[in-house]
Amino acid sequence: MEKQQRANDGKSPDRKILSEVGEHGVAIITIDRPPLNLLSVDVVLSLKEKIEEAIRKDSVKAIVITGSRGNFSAGFVVTAFGGSQQRKTHRELGFMSIDFITDTLEASRKPIVAAVEGFCLGGGFEIALACHARISTSTSKLGLPELQYGILPGFGGTQRLPRLVGLPKALEMILTSKRISGDEACNMCLVDAISPSDQLLGSACQWALDILECQRPWSISLFRTDRLAPLAEARTLLNSVRAQIQKQNPNVIHPLVCIDVIEHGILCGPRNGLWKEAEALHELRQSDSCRSLVHVFFAKQNTSKIPGITDIGLLPRKINKVAILGGSLMSSEIATVLVLANYYVIMKYIDQNSLQSGIGRVNANLEGRVKEGRMTQEHYKKACMLLKGVLSYDNFKDVDLVIEDMPDIVSLKQQFFADLDECCPPHCIFASTTCIVNLDLIGERMKPCREIVGIHFFSSPSVTDLLEIVRTKRTSPQTLVDLLNFGRRIQKTPIVVQNCAGFAVRHMCFPYLQAAMLLVEHGADVYQIDKALTSFGLKLGPFRMLDQDGFLSAAVHDVKFLETFPDRSYKSNLIPIMRKNNGEGKYSCQGFYTYNDKEEASPDPEISKYVEMARSMSGITIRSKLATLSDGEIVEMILFPVLNEACRMISEAIIVKSSDLDVASVLGMGFPGYRGGIIFWSHSVGSKYICSKLEEWSKEYGEFFKPCAYLVEQASKRSSLGTQVKQAKSLL
Repeated sequence: MEKQQRANDGKSPDRKILSEVGEHGVAIITIDRPPLNLLSVDVVLSLKEKIEEAIRKDSVKAIVITGSRGNFSAGFVVTAFGGSQQRKTHRELGFMSIDFITDTLEASRKPIVAAVEGFCLGGGFEIALACHARISTSTSKLGLPELQYGILPGFGGTQRLPRLVGLPKALEMILTSKRISGDEACNMCLVDAISPSDQLLGSACQWALDILECQRPWSISLFRTDRLAPLAEARTLLNSVRAQIQKQNPNVIHPLVCIDVIEHGILCGPRNGLWKEAEALHELRQSDSCRSLVHVFFAKQNTSKIPGITDIGLLPRKINKVAILGGSLMSSEIATVLVLANYYVIMKYIDQNSLQSGIGRVNANLEGRVKEGRMTQEHYKKACMLLKGVLSYDNFKDVDLVIEDMPDIVSLKQQFFADLDECCPPHCIFASTTCIVNLDLIGERMKPCREIVGIHFFSSPSVTDLLEIVRTKRTSPQTLVDLLNFGRRIQKTPIVVQNCAGFAVRHMCFPYLQAAMLLVEHGADVYQIDKALTSFGLKLGPFRMLDQDGFLSAAVHDVKFLETFPDRSYKSNLIPIMRKNNGEGKYSCQGFYTYNDKEEASPDPEISKYVEMARSMSGITIRSKLATLSDGEIVEMILFPVLNEACRMISEAIIVKSSDLDVASVLGMGFPGYRGGIIFWSHSVGSKYICSKLEEWSKEYGEFFKPCAYLVEQASKRSSLGTQVKQAKSLL
């Protein structure tokens, strides 16, 4: 399911199941809702009717289920589990798991074979699991992604997958939403054979006839026991996985519920497990986690929908060749992402040593993927051929996009772009990765007709899915359409923001970090703050985030924010003091934490000394109230200023829609997706309460906490934050 579902979401749930009987008496039943053949209750009911009809016909000897246009089925439309569906729908889904999947399809007296190509995910995969055999292409993608939406597989996946591949592999696939290829599935005995795409249907039909003639095994997945471990061993594994999940994320229950359902089937029999699965699906669908995760799913899809830009009929131009002006580790990371997405990449450096180092890092990244089994030797060789290192602009005559990633020195960047203006074709898009220097200032020496835009990757680009596309006064609608398509091609979630200090993510990170500094300098404990935020669900507490980014980066961004927004900033002396004492964060193994050679963090006993020095320098007296804050109070005092800054971005139309901030907070800031993102979470707290607490703290601790006008207005009306971002004229 995931990003590819955007093509089907919103379409009418017409019953689109095709059926025909071949010359050898094999009924071919095709799910025909292209491009992804997504399922709904109506589609499944239609599939059930076609299978029952084929079973009744004397002329039909066997059945093959497949999908149209290169995909089996990418599963249910997400709204079948989350959003506005009524309780009746969930009862129908649970009932169909027993009545159709088990008692009709799997119990058929005629063999049923799945012919799998392309995406075979979620409910589509569970239908294939219930067939008596599965024939797949080598490149098919199979998996159960339901836990990403706060639910569990509800069509028998919790019961059949462990019986087909064994408990350890089934737990890995289900709990991590892992997709596997057809080749991997064959090696696991999850599919019975691999076939070329053009021979797939013929192979599946022959396999079904072979089952009928007793030349192939007739496998009933639900009642297989040969891959299940002894009960004591299974229980030990399940308890171990439970403990690991509870330690990693104590706030979510759906993975634990899923484990309970799997265990119930092992202890009480698979049919009892199916009923337990149906009940669990019904309950989880009503959970806050499900609603939040479904919201994030659709918010991610909608980031590339921009009124007045993407709805006026513009088609993206092809970007084939990308040039990178290299100057940092990030340059090599970006180049790695691009060659993996099959872009031809030119990396330009200012000297031979820098060039060799930069190209060497890209090659090392690719080799690492080969060693980890995430890349074949063939793909590795192809990626290496797409990469070229240069020292001049001679190869820039046909580039479509230039990404500048040089030091943040204004005069230096201006010269680079002036040089590029002379040697790149007119259609070439100029982009900078900076989030420090004003993009309009960078482009001052270019020709007036030349485009410039910001492309902000996050560390590490190979891991972080977010991409900020920053629009300037020189950025046309066509360029935005081009770059949104580019973002999707490199498998990122792109959000468009206006040119401003820090863009969207940094804008929210400033108050996140500054609020933490304020609390510590007034009496709170560094490590309690980090613990409170990670217990709430953030990936990194503010002080671990500072260590991760490095103190130099923090200092540069802090100065920029203080200069730009002096009226809403908190100036702390803590980072400058720590830098004077040789602390630079994780990179120097010395920050708010100390780090061993395995990069494991431990509290630094010297921190209290630096905090006291910062207090003394600022003339701050410890507030006993802040020294005794609960974890819940810490979360509010750190995150309400973040919400306040998010409200400013909404009111100033820095972002296109408020849900973009949810995506930015989840993907770029580490906010827990099961809480729906920063704005979605605020709905559960209430604008009036948020505003009242900020007003209270601003009187006690200063202007840093003062609520913005938009927040005050929403609170006075008791309205939710970010219900709709007004469209700025500059975005149209």
